[in-house]
Amino acid sequence: MRANRLGSSRVCVTELSFGAASIGGLYAPVSHATARATVQAAWDAGVRCFDTAPHYGLGLSEQRLGAALRNYPREAYVVSTKVGRILEPVERPDGDDLANGFAVPASYRRRWDFTAAGVERSLAESLGRLGLDRIDIVYLHDPDEHAEQALGEAYPALEKLRDQGVIGAVGVGMNQAVIPARFVRETAIDVVLLAGRYTLLDQSGLDDLLPAAEEHGVSVVIGGVFNSGILADPRSGRTYDYGAVPPGVLTRALRMQALCEKYGTSLRSAALQFPFGHRAVRSVLIGARSPGEMRDAVEQARQPIPVQLWHELRASGLLAENVPLPENVPLPESVAPADETRQATPS
Repeated sequence: MRANRLGSSRVCVTELSFGAASIGGLYAPVSHATARATVQAAWDAGVRCFDTAPHYGLGLSEQRLGAALRNYPREAYVVSTKVGRILEPVERPDGDDLANGFAVPASYRRRWDFTAAGVERSLAESLGRLGLDRIDIVYLHDPDEHAEQALGEAYPALEKLRDQGVIGAVGVGMNQAVIPARFVRETAIDVVLLAGRYTLLDQSGLDDLLPAAEEHGVSVVIGGVFNSGILADPRSGRTYDYGAVPPGVLTRALRMQALCEKYGTSLRSAALQFPFGHRAVRSVLIGARSPGEMRDAVEQARQPIPVQLWHELRASGLLAENVPLPENVPLPESVAPADETRQATPS
């Protein structure tokens, strides 16, 4: 699997990355054995970039990801985690964390903290949960209501750590495009993790962020390519951006699915491959909760898609005229040697 460099950093990521929120119990419990097997399935498919966060399962995602990666050479893979939420133990835990999306005991509470001290504490605690001696990529996580503090305090702290060689790359991870565009213009970040805003159904990232990223040499990793479910299986009862699917969105997704079937491919394949049409995109993040889901996603990402499908999606009005179309090149099946993952030439 090809590896692409992030911005001007030395960190390279495979074109598909593994998102570890699901193995932290996103929406429903996942066993330790299944979590480990899912990470192994990603590794076996050639994935060498793994993303997590303290927020995911109140630290459980980091613990499980670190444990699953422990038997692999540290130089062979890249790990990203996030700062902005500090986990504080609850004296008398009661209930679960499903209000925040995770089926885990509510043994910790989250506290927003984008101070320099908060960044240092968060990273130290993440290293402990992961059981690693370093983290390759650190994202500022969801600073929607804390943009000024994140820009003025948290980012400079991360920039200093990057300059010292403690971390490899700095980024911001959000499910909106406006604040990340500020980071692209006002800081020297390497990467933006953009969730749900550059998909077949939502290209709002193209309004400002993606052109700015290309102009400033900032790489983009795309998450949420299925818009929380509707593009994986468009039908009533599925979710769109973590809520009920509006009727118009469902109709549009079904029209896309019909066109995909006309050209002998699947909507999942198109959703996974669509972001690579933009030159700033370096990787697509796959969130999987089982080995089967992981293997299916990689297979779908490798399926050839006739270029005529993209043009018909545009001609039918399902994609805007200004949306760049992917080339008719699926992801390769070959796996880069382990020592090339961090040193590969940018594509």
